[in-house]
Amino acid sequence: MRNPHSNGNLRKLEADGGGEATEENGFVNGVILGLDGGATSTVCVCVPFFSFGERFPDPLPILGRAVAGCTNRNSVGETAARDSLEQVISEALVQSGFDKSDVRGVCLGVSGVNHPSDQEKIENWIRDMFPSHVKVYVQNDAIVALASGTMGKLHGCVLIAGTGCIAYGFDEDGKEARASGGGPILGDWGSGYGIAAQALTAVIRAHDGRGPQTMLTSTILKALGLSSPDELIGWTYADPSWARIAALVPQVVSCAEAGDEISDKILVDAAEDLALSVKAVVQRLGLCGKDGTASFPVVMVGGVLKANQKWDIGKEVSKRINIYFPGAQTIIPKVEPAVGAALLAMNFLSS
Repeated sequence: MRNPHSNGNLRKLEADGGGEATEENGFVNGVILGLDGGATSTVCVCVPFFSFGERFPDPLPILGRAVAGCTNRNSVGETAARDSLEQVISEALVQSGFDKSDVRGVCLGVSGVNHPSDQEKIENWIRDMFPSHVKVYVQNDAIVALASGTMGKLHGCVLIAGTGCIAYGFDEDGKEARASGGGPILGDWGSGYGIAAQALTAVIRAHDGRGPQTMLTSTILKALGLSSPDELIGWTYADPSWARIAALVPQVVSCAEAGDEISDKILVDAAEDLALSVKAVVQRLGLCGKDGTASFPVVMVGGVLKANQKWDIGKEVSKRINIYFPGAQTIIPKVEPAVGAALLAMNFLSS
C-alpha cells in the first residue's frame, strides 16, 4: 500500500522473521506502532522504524494517529477492550498508508497490566491481528510514559497523575519499583479522582454540619447544574466512573485560587501524596545514590500535573521532590506516551 507521505520512490526490504518492510525517503525500514491505553481512551501512533541509538529526527515523524475507546479490560471488559484495540490500530495504519505487513513492532502501554498473565492475554490479542514476524510488547502505561520523557530509555522514575495516579521506576540494572496505582479506595488521593472525591465529600460534610463551609459547594453545584447538595448523592452514584468524577478537578483548583481553605488543603495534601509516591520508588531503587544527591530523571505526566493554573499542582510536586532529592531532574515530555511506546519498541527491537 502506498504511503501518502511518500515521494513515490519506495523499495522493499526483508524485515526480521521473513516479513516485508518498506524503506521510504532513506529513513524508513518498516514502521512501528505505539499505543497508550489510559483510563478513558487509547491513542495509537504509526512512526518510522529507526535502530535505537541512532539520532532520531526532531520531531519524530508521525505517519498516522488514531484515538479509540478504553483498552483496559478491567474497566470495560474483554470484548470492548479488544474491539477498541483493533479499531485504533486499523485507523492509524489507514492514515499512514502502510499495512500490517509493513509493521516491525507494536508496543502497547495500558493501565491495568500488573501481572504477567495480563500481559500475555493482551499480547495474544495483538499477535492475532498481525503476521508472525511482527514483534509485540505489552507494558503498564506508566512504563511508556517514562519512555516518553527519556526517549525510550528505561531509567529513572515516572509520576502519572491524571484520572488515576502511579509512580514507577527503573534503576540502571533494570530493577523495577512502583508506588500507588491501586485506586482511590487503596489511597491514591493525589489522582484526579481522589482530589475530586475529597471535594465532593467536603461539600456533603459542610451540608450536614460535620465540616466547615466551603466555596466548593456553590462552585460544584453550578458546574453540575444542581440546586442542592442533596442532589449530589444521586449524581455521584448514577455513574461513579473515575473519569466523570475526576472532571471536577478544575473546580477544586479554581476554589483554591480564590482562597478557599478546604480546596487549598485538598491540593496541598494531593501534592504531598504524589511526591511521597516518587520518594518511595526512588528510595527503593537507590536512584538518588548513597548520599541522596545523585542525578536522575523524574518524568511527570498527566492532566493533574499540567501547568495551566495559578495553583500549579505539578510545580508544587516538583518542589517537594527536589526537597527530598536535590539531584532529581523533573521532565515534562515533549512527546505523548503513545510515541514513548513506539520509542520503547525500537529499544526492545534493537537490543
